[in-house]
Amino acid sequence: MASVSTFYLSRIIGCKVISENQKAVGKLQDLVVDLNYIRPRVIAAQVKFGNQRIMLLPQPLSLFKNNGQYEITCSHLEETIIPEENVLYLAKHILDKQIVDIDGKKLERVNDLRLATLESGTYVIAVDVGMEGLFRRLGIAKPIKRIAKLFKINLPTDMILWDDIATISMSHEGIKLAKEQSKLSTLHPSDLADIIEDLDHKTQLALFASLDDEQAADVLEELETEAQVNLLESMSVEKAADVLEKMPADEVADILDDLDEEKAEELLNEMEDEASEEVRELMEYPENTVGSLMTTEHLAFKEHMTVEETIAELRKTQPASDSIYYLYVLDDFERLVATVSIRDIIVSMPDTKLSDIMNTNVIEVNDTDKIDSLAEIISKYNLLAIPVVDEDKKMLGMVIIDDVVFTLLKTRRRKL
Repeated sequence: MASVSTFYLSRIIGCKVISENQKAVGKLQDLVVDLNYIRPRVIAAQVKFGNQRIMLLPQPLSLFKNNGQYEITCSHLEETIIPEENVLYLAKHILDKQIVDIDGKKLERVNDLRLATLESGTYVIAVDVGMEGLFRRLGIAKPIKRIAKLFKINLPTDMILWDDIATISMSHEGIKLAKEQSKLSTLHPSDLADIIEDLDHKTQLALFASLDDEQAADVLEELETEAQVNLLESMSVEKAADVLEKMPADEVADILDDLDEEKAEELLNEMEDEASEEVRELMEYPENTVGSLMTTEHLAFKEHMTVEETIAELRKTQPASDSIYYLYVLDDFERLVATVSIRDIIVSMPDTKLSDIMNTNVIEVNDTDKIDSLAEIISKYNLLAIPVVDEDKKMLGMVIIDDVVFTLLKTRRRKL
């Protein structure tokens, strides 16, 4: 009888559990792991004994192979209580479920799990997402390998280390996984959005609801329209409003335009007054006008301010990266008179006034202009953003190049 130190979960599910006096206790149904360790550590075994299912503390767990069959022997068999947080049942919660490959930034289906037994315990070390794992689960891996060998075909092993995965399908089952969510937060919002779009609706909602408001807002911006609508219609009004308040007003206006009018109004009423009013103003613009595309988040200063005062204000407001392509200079009537580049701010002396370094040759558009005119202006003047003014030259916001490109591409797809 040979001792086994590394093994696949599929090989031991259903095998005999034997006490140290060689008495059969029952058959293994599942292993329970604690996620508070660097790698999940086995803390209990769910064993079927007659018509009962008992939870045993199998420490230390010893696995042997006897005449081709796996057997688990336990030197100490005692019933144990399972913690409420940060635990998983491997067969129930991981096998056949979807996980996120953090390194590959994609969804994978778990076909099997690789475990290792050390002196300190038994740990999950990797998940098998390849065809070999599926064949192993079906009990046909060996004959398939023999056939493949005849035709000189290799069955690739596709293993992902546990360190590089995040579980996502368990939130709606009431399981509390404090550590797993931190892995997902390392992904770029666009990658996480792609993953969410590939999930079923129930899991989409569970995963999205687990994000904090800032993360959720970033991800919501990256989702396709259908996914945005589905999530907002399924979430509580309070949670949805909190997320929308973290987003640029122009993005919120675009999303609410695609929602049912009654639902959109409900969300606007739940949002803070200032944010709600800003969104309502943008939603009043016709779809093909510049005003419907602009963001009201922009950086504006007075020409009498110094470079030092301007930098202090920038540090105080900590603007998003796409809002500092240009700094805009306004007169006392909030009318746009000039622009200042970040380069000129950096290289100028602290006491230099903006009026000495600003550029009064401003390319601007009116909020009622047609969107089609933006592409030509951006291309002709090589701009990253264009200021938007009303008929009195008062600055209302700006349009960034990313939004122009996205809108033009979306319009083109609709025509195709």
